[in-house]
Amino acid sequence: MAFTGASRGRAASHRPPQGRSSRQDKYSVLLPTYNERENLPLIVWLLVKSFSESAINYEIIIIDDGSPDGTREVAEQLEKIYGPDRILLRPREKKLGLGTAYIHGIKHATGNYVIIMDADLSHHPKFIPEFIRKQKEGDFDIVSGTRYKGNGGVYGWDLKRKIISRGANFITQILLRPGASDLTGSFRLYRKEVLQKLIEKCVSKGYVFQMEMIVRARQLNYTIGEVPISFVDRVYGESKLGGNEIVSFLKGLLTLFATT
Repeated sequence: MAFTGASRGRAASHRPPQGRSSRQDKYSVLLPTYNERENLPLIVWLLVKSFSESAINYEIIIIDDGSPDGTREVAEQLEKIYGPDRILLRPREKKLGLGTAYIHGIKHATGNYVIIMDADLSHHPKFIPEFIRKQKEGDFDIVSGTRYKGNGGVYGWDLKRKIISRGANFITQILLRPGASDLTGSFRLYRKEVLQKLIEKCVSKGYVFQMEMIVRARQLNYTIGEVPISFVDRVYGESKLGGNEIVSFLKGLLTLFATT
């Protein structure tokens, strides 16, 4: 199912010329990491496999925020294995937040499309070719993976986590009417210039950031397509969602409601 803003006119001015050959397209994957040494080799292998089988031009930008578990060293090895033209390690000294990780990563992106996703194997790269097809079909500015439409779903979460996620999404839909079904997901494809513009507009930190990106996209009349995805809870490592993030989410939601 696809969702669009009220008008396509404003968004169209940000787009590259139509008729661009798909062979000229390049997709930059931004992978923020923190303590993902077990997951990183697997997600990179799956990404390379998916892109290679679909003959998609790509690069993977790893933004490690000073992981103490050796994630950076693993990324350095992956850079050697796959080559610096495919794997770009662009680390930072400490954990500075998701929004700033994207800002840092996009500075190094050479693709005209940018894919954001988690490095913990929650998001399977097999959906990326579907994202690309959806974008081409509808000429969308953004394609977002959704757990809450079609055959999308969540696997591996306990009841409490499911209730929190569903509840947050339900409240957000009522208050903000964002024109997309999954506000807190972080598996998306953007036109590069659209992502740059949205990042400039966003002020939220943490998990609210993904929600604000969609809300701001609606304000700017960018068009959004959706692809159902299966979200699988991380296999290795600990979830970074805690009580503080839930409180921050609620505060951010109320702020957005008051300012949009």
